[in-house]
Amino acid sequence: MNLIYKGKTKDVYELDSGKVLLKFKDDVTGNDGVFDPGANTVGLSIEGMGNLGLKLTKFFFEKINDNGIPTHYVDSDLNEQTMTVLKAQPFGKGVEVICRYKAVGSFIRRYGLYASEGKELDAYVEVTLKDDERDDPLITDQALEMLNIMTKKEYKKLTELTREISGIIKEELSKKDLELYDIKLEFGRVGKDNHIALIDEISAGNMRVYKDNKYVEPFELGKIILN
Repeated sequence: MNLIYKGKTKDVYELDSGKVLLKFKDDVTGNDGVFDPGANTVGLSIEGMGNLGLKLTKFFFEKINDNGIPTHYVDSDLNEQTMTVLKAQPFGKGVEVICRYKAVGSFIRRYGLYASEGKELDAYVEVTLKDDERDDPLITDQALEMLNIMTKKEYKKLTELTREISGIIKEELSKKDLELYDIKLEFGRVGKDNHIALIDEISAGNMRVYKDNKYVEPFELGKIILN
């Protein structure tokens, strides 16, 4: 087993089988001890968050697979806090895709002149480059194609999958009287045919969720979903 990459919330290993092992950690992104799924730094550590994140990822990935949507998920080991996945080729050096149902976080920081906190957004999809040094800049489909990161056809498929996956998660959360405000997903090319598949994780640290108009902290959110 060879260490490929030490990430903010997971460490990544290559297995002899050619598959990849993700080791979940208790760290979450944020600033000055405050959680923020859009942040580029580890803001705090919460004991048990890694195990909870893996349980949620297993829960959601299996549900998404059941809906016929491609993912890189193979299996998981809750005791070891690891997940085995198919190897995926990133778009460029990696992109993140955000689906927004309400205006919060970086959306308000950018567009606060035109939008108020909590404004309804119709599953608005944004794509950002994974680039900590440049604070994960937004990028358009035209720029993605021009820079040879992805084609416009791939961009269209990626945004369609994002809305479909986010809708599944939103519906699942609504069963617990939870409202999804936004969620961050990652995709890559998988298999010999390079089909687009959901990768990475889906945990409480990837989304903003509210209950009765009050923000639900990630650890509490995880417990509510899995209860």
